[in-house]
Amino acid sequence: MAGPARKQNPPKLGSLWDTVRTIIYAIAIALTIRIFVLEPFTIPSGSMLPTLQIGDYIFVSKYRYGYSRYSFPFSLELFPGRLFYSEPERGDVVIFRKPGPEKVDFVKRLVGLPGDRLQVRRGILYLNGKAVDRENIGPIKIEQRVNGGSYDWLRDPQTGEYLYEETPHFIETMPNGKAYSVIELQGNTAYKDDTKEYLVPEDHFFFMGDNRDSSADSRYQTLGFVHKNFLIGRAEFIVHSTNRRAEFWEFWKWPETIRFERIFKTVE
Repeated sequence: MAGPARKQNPPKLGSLWDTVRTIIYAIAIALTIRIFVLEPFTIPSGSMLPTLQIGDYIFVSKYRYGYSRYSFPFSLELFPGRLFYSEPERGDVVIFRKPGPEKVDFVKRLVGLPGDRLQVRRGILYLNGKAVDRENIGPIKIEQRVNGGSYDWLRDPQTGEYLYEETPHFIETMPNGKAYSVIELQGNTAYKDDTKEYLVPEDHFFFMGDNRDSSADSRYQTLGFVHKNFLIGRAEFIVHSTNRRAEFWEFWKWPETIRFERIFKTVE
């Protein structure tokens, strides 16, 4: 004969609080890492091709240049200026907040420090009156998109195959030895391949995209020089990359869309 049913005791309040406290600690640790150490960003445009591709997910070190209001969620102004500031180096790939009301984050290559004089002549970058070393290493294949931006991929209207184009490819080397790839979609005669000379003001920086003919950077008045307080961090490595040729629910296509060769690649 079955015995009498035992009354189940309600969960202790202490056990429930331990669970809630564990969740709070986990959230606090994640936020601390995101604010002070590493923060993920996605690449929505091709302005940094071939270094960064559309669909790359990167980790950015927040501590490299110290902290400002743009290091925090909602750009909270908890203190004036910048704390623990360390000046970036020429050639760094930097995430920064675009000055102005748009609240847009940019990723570009830092090519000019405070006091530098910069000019582009027929596609060649001049730094303080001297041409930056540039080696032509032959064409590179670049996936084509509408207008070269972040829209639909271009396909052959007959075969439906995705289109690529061969683009002039160079290795540019800064005076400090930092070397990186740049491309010229339109050769050395595109708009802004010849510019005036720019003098970088104190506490400001000059940025350019590695995709020199398709980058809204410091050569344009819409961006111009960027004050040090707008810096967010330095791009360190790619944590994931997808060509975005499948919807998120098309899981059976994921293996074909993931760029496995780019995962954990260091951003040079």
